[in-house]
Amino acid sequence: MQWAEFRIGDLFDNENGDFDIQNKHINGKGDYVITAGLTNNGVLGKTDIKAKLFNKNTITVDMFGDVFFRQHKYKLVTHARVFSLIPKIEINNKIGNFVVSRMKYFSSLFGYENMCSYKKIKDFVLTLPITASGTPNYTFMERFITLLEAYRLREVEEYLQTTNLTDTELTKQEKNVLDLFVENEHGATNVLNWKEFNLEKLFGKATRGKRLKSDDRIKGDLPFVTAGEKDTGISAFISNDVHIFNENTITIDMFGSAKYRNYKYGADDHIAVVHTENIPKYATIFITTSVHKTSYFSGQFHYGRNFYPKDADELNILLPTTSTNQPDFETMQTLIKGLQKLVIKDMVTYISKKIESTKTIIERI
Repeated sequence: MQWAEFRIGDLFDNENGDFDIQNKHINGKGDYVITAGLTNNGVLGKTDIKAKLFNKNTITVDMFGDVFFRQHKYKLVTHARVFSLIPKIEINNKIGNFVVSRMKYFSSLFGYENMCSYKKIKDFVLTLPITASGTPNYTFMERFITLLEAYRLREVEEYLQTTNLTDTELTKQEKNVLDLFVENEHGATNVLNWKEFNLEKLFGKATRGKRLKSDDRIKGDLPFVTAGEKDTGISAFISNDVHIFNENTITIDMFGSAKYRNYKYGADDHIAVVHTENIPKYATIFITTSVHKTSYFSGQFHYGRNFYPKDADELNILLPTTSTNQPDFETMQTLIKGLQKLVIKDMVTYISKKIESTKTIIERI
């Protein structure tokens, strides 16, 4: 297979949004809204507010150089400096994802102090496979992604079997808790009792990591957690003599993004650690989602207003309670176990259908 370089500006036109959509405009209705960052692949939510609507099968690039192919129509958050690349020929999902994979290096070039823009990347080149006539070989791209997809699906299928995660049958207790949770979400009263709890009173004071410059990091096996969504915030694996935090704890970064850690790790000074070591695993995962909802989706933490351990100590989260008004860790545990089974069940069904649908294409490759 021969390859050649193609200029971004020769492959794509550029378009920007015409209205700065804010969190207050997100109402779960209408079209997807794209913002900067890796969380949910940059999908902020849905809105029906009037704004420029971009066609599906296009590519978005944000100020950090994060690139995603979009299979659906969408609107843009303009203050996050997200822009759209419109292919000059019609492409599909597989071709789009192949091309995006050639753009992944953008994120290593841009950041908060050097924001990405179309002007900065239009003269960049992509190395793509070509036909005998020297044009991009879109047929090869499509077949390659199809084959890669099937291979990855097989890997996931084998992993689920090896880890015994194929048991998706809900227990009676799991089904009952899930039913109660659904009823509660639809406004039923006296189904689950909820109460606000202060993090510090539940788990003690949050602690903070210590700054370790990139140049000072020595390669090793210990995950080192920093702020950001890429690779769940793990920026390096180190062997430096740093404080090691326990597994089954929660980290909250400078933007208020909370993550569950089921392994030992080090952390920099932009990370607050909530010490949930003694709480059951699945209950801690539940608590993580509640923390994230309160600290991240409030939108109050950003580059100008960082989240610190003192903010974690002051954070109040909603949790289901027992009859004595204490956190109901058992219900949290049961709910997350049940949700995990439902997700895995859907995944197994999807994998089976996807593998069958790709067999014919793979035989032709």
